[in-house]
Amino acid sequence: MMDVPLPPPKRPISLTFVSDLDFVQTLIHSISVKTDHAAELRRHGIHVTAQRLAVLRAVSMTPHAAADDVVELVRKDIGSISRQSVYDTLNSLSERGLLRRIQPMGSPARYEDRIDDNHHHLICRKCDRVVDIDCAVGARPCLTASHDHGFTIDEAEVIYWGLCPRCQPRKTNKN
Repeated sequence: MMDVPLPPPKRPISLTFVSDLDFVQTLIHSISVKTDHAAELRRHGIHVTAQRLAVLRAVSMTPHAAADDVVELVRKDIGSISRQSVYDTLNSLSERGLLRRIQPMGSPARYEDRIDDNHHHLICRKCDRVVDIDCAVGARPCLTASHDHGFTIDEAEVIYWGLCPRCQPRKTNKN
């Protein structure tokens, strides 16, 4: 396997990071998770195209990006591409298991490439910042329902809501 140099990191277009540490952690995750997108496409039996590679790079560099954010990133990466082409690619890659689509209540669908585990999300009610949350107890307790009604459960979607540190009201000292 040939080492391909990675492009210099760029900050996401519309997603807000609370700190540079958040950005660095996201960047490390995106680099460490999947750097050989072409091989991943082939492994899933999907023809490798510049558009698909650009979409995977965009989602990898900006986890939890909305489709419109991905469109902007892909256009910056490869130039002209239709919005519909990016939407179709996101849907196709989600259906084939290369991306995970989440759609928090009242929010546009968001995409991420962290697909190999059953993690959850924490969303700021004010700025819509989304962060990953690992299961609270044990390996995957949320996949054990109190009654499964005969279903084989393979995924649980838990979304925590609150205010991120940046959006919390500042406390003033009263002396």
